[in-house]
Amino acid sequence: MREGTNGAPAGTLGVSEWMRSAASSATGQCVELGVTSEGAVAVRNSRDPHGPALVYTKTEIAMFVAGAKNGEFDRLIA
Repeated sequence: MREGTNGAPAGTLGVSEWMRSAASSATGQCVELGVTSEGAVAVRNSRDPHGPALVYTKTEIAMFVAGAKNGEFDRLIA
């Protein structure tokens, strides 16, 4: 991941396809993820697709997904 990527406009990261969960709201209230041209994973707000994005390594995303599957974040939505 190149230095200073976090907070860059989502359109400048070279993501060819953004995806969201099938469980996302039909009104666009969700986050979208995409792989950057450098192989990192970018996360953007679907309500502001040209706004700032956060960028993570694939390892960081894998650890987050594993934690979510294990219920580690359930208390945030309880």
